[in-house]
Amino acid sequence: MSSEKDFSWTIRVYYEDTDAGGIVFYANYLKFFERARTEWLRHAGFSQHVLADTLGVLFVVKKTSVEYHAPAKLDDELKLVVVVERVGGASMQVRQEAWRVNEGEPFLLAEGTVTLVCVNKEEFRPRAIPDDIRLKINCIN
Repeated sequence: MSSEKDFSWTIRVYYEDTDAGGIVFYANYLKFFERARTEWLRHAGFSQHVLADTLGVLFVVKKTSVEYHAPAKLDDELKLVVVVERVGGASMQVRQEAWRVNEGEPFLLAEGTVTLVCVNKEEFRPRAIPDDIRLKINCIN
């Protein structure tokens, strides 16, 4: 599923996450992945609003792709995994996974990659990932 080095965050599927068929609406996995990345950054010591207010940087999504294997349903417990695959000058690519963990063996429901770009808060232009952020994200992954 994931190694000790990877970051994970557990959530529960609520009624609002499901579609008319009673399964998680496909686009909601992107919201789940976003929550996990936010908690991953917080775990590294960085709050998104503090990064914006003190360093003037934001991480924005440039590209994403998701492959779906099985549906999550109401009340499922999901383990969301974040794995840093590549860190460049102003961007990084992370792999993310959603696992059902509420009963039996964990089961992979969805996996994808997300490319994030560090941008200046005022101009939304790419800028180098600050060294302290780069150091910490490389240490936790």
